[in-house]
Amino acid sequence: MSKKEENFNFENDEETDQITLILEDDSELLCDVVCIFDCNDREYVCLLPTDDPDGDFLFYRYNETEDGECDLGEIESDDEFEAVADRFEELLDEDDMQEFLDDLDDEA
Repeated sequence: MSKKEENFNFENDEETDQITLILEDDSELLCDVVCIFDCNDREYVCLLPTDDPDGDFLFYRYNETEDGECDLGEIESDDEFEAVADRFEELLDEDDMQEFLDDLDDEA
């Protein structure tokens, strides 16, 4: 699992549950939205690059604005990242999450 240190904008494709991250160098990274989850009274999103389904999960702070737009933010510290990664691993133990990840593998 990795922590991405890039500044970015993103475009959300609600029909396919994918987000395109637009990185500092203006390159694009298409990602599947694995899940949105709570950790320590804050929401986070877990993304998986579509071109590397065996690669690292990417975690970002997640917020929906009043007009329904998604807003992603960087995880600010190693402690915060560790807590988020631990919470995500807890979710992996739940049957629904494992089934979802299996479906992602089948699509790849």
